[in-house]
Formats: sequence, C-alpha cells, structure tokens
Amino acid sequence: MDFLNFPAILVAAVSALVVGFIWYNPKVFGNAWMKAAGMTDEQVKGGNMAKIFTLAFIFAFLLAMTMTQMSIHQTGALSLIGGDSSTALPSYAAFMADYGDSYRTFKHGALHGVFAGIFVALPIIGTNALFERKGAKYIFINSGYWIVTLGVMGAIVCGWV
Repeated sequence: MDFLNFPAILVAAVSALVVGFIWYNPKVFGNAWMKAAGMTDEQVKGGNMAKIFTLAFIFAFLLAMTMTQMSIHQTGALSLIGGDSSTALPSYAAFMADYGDSYRTFKHGALHGVFAGIFVALPIIGTNALFERKGAKYIFINSGYWIVTLGVMGAIVCGWV
C-alpha cells in the first residue's frame, strides 16, 4: 500500500491556497486580518505575489506530506519495519490485509487535521504573535485558517485511497 499519494498531496496543497483565498477575502476575514496584522492595502498589494504564492504552495506541499504521516495510522506500521515493505516479515502483510484500510476516510483525516491545527498551529502562531505584540484577533484569525486548512488537507490525504 502506497501512503504517499502524490495526486492527493498536490490537491491538498492547492486546497491550502483555495481556503486562503476564501478565508482572507475582505468579505470574510480579510479586512479584520489586515487591521489585526497592521497591514494596509498598499502593503498587501505591494508584495511579489508570484514569489509569495510559489513559496506558499511549496510550504503547503510540505504540510500535506506531513498530514499523510499524521492522519494515516498505517504509516506507523510501515515505519516499524524500516519503511521497506518488501523486506518485512509475513506478519506485516497479514496486519495490512486485516487493517490496511482501517480509518482511511475523509472524516478521520479531517479530525486529525483539526487536531494538528489546534495542538500544533495554534500554539506556534500564538507564541509568535505574543512576541510580535499581536492581539487575540490576529491569533484566532490565523489559527482558524490553519485549523480549517489542516482539516481539509487531512481529509484529502487520508480519504483519497
């Protein structure tokens, strides 16, 4: 069983940009985020958008690969045998025959993604924001984006079998 489903990882990476286009739209949280971040329209429009979106996609791709490890339990069994199933004992094949598709659903992946957002992204963003002297609104807007995005990413990489 191949756990690195590259089409799913690519779609999950693109989903981060799609969620961002919606989340940070001025009609959703865009204006509130700009105010909380201390950004102006000129600053937002003055950035090198090609560079920003290219790097954002690369970072999202890395996160999607990580969500594969965080949301698919069978990757733990694969890691126990050193990552090469061709050299595994017959017990590995029997285990995978019994449990290879267990918890491989969009719902389960979304749950792990939301947990990753709450227990990984929120503390990181919150800590950085505290030292940057940003307020709670800034923390919750950005953390909310990552909780939703990682939930979507987890759903895609775990459920796309």
